[in-house]
Amino acid sequence: MIGRLSGQLVAKQPPWIVIDVHGVGYELETSMNTLVALPAVNESVSLFTHLTIRDDAHLLYGFGREHERALFRALIKVNGVGPKLALAILSGMDEDAFMRCVRDDDSKALTTLPGVGKKTAERLIIEMRDRFPEWEDGSNALLPLESTNGRASARNNLADAEAALVSLGYKLTEASKMLADIDPDQSTEALIKAALTQRMGG
Repeated sequence: MIGRLSGQLVAKQPPWIVIDVHGVGYELETSMNTLVALPAVNESVSLFTHLTIRDDAHLLYGFGREHERALFRALIKVNGVGPKLALAILSGMDEDAFMRCVRDDDSKALTTLPGVGKKTAERLIIEMRDRFPEWEDGSNALLPLESTNGRASARNNLADAEAALVSLGYKLTEASKMLADIDPDQSTEALIKAALTQRMGG
């Protein structure tokens, strides 16, 4: 099991990144909360990881916080929740916000996340309530990640942000609408974060 990777960030194409570790490029999929905290391309980075092995692929997921990885691992144990939906949940809200939803039986807030319907939200609340002890003792400290400095053109950033939102489960028209009122003169990661924050009403 690959539990952590430290190396040079060589590519960011939300939600995918590539980390070069001693000449080997590892492709990882990350939540948007982790992605917006990453440094610029060609800078050093260290992420907690989770490896999923399928018959047709070995998939690696990266997390900026050990607590986030622990919640991801708890989520994929829930019936009907796979890695893609777990990442969508972690992209839409952080661990503390998710915990509050479960403890307050707030299924309405969970249904604002892409791919989470009423039945799934209710199942998450029921099943995750008993699984909190598995991960709530984990460290929630952020790894020393620097803010990104490099920016592409506003048009490319918008296109990349739109593609990332679609990959999270939003429809193309919905993703475009989410980005319509946001200042386009920002990095791709900042645009994604702003769109998700606006969607959550925060």
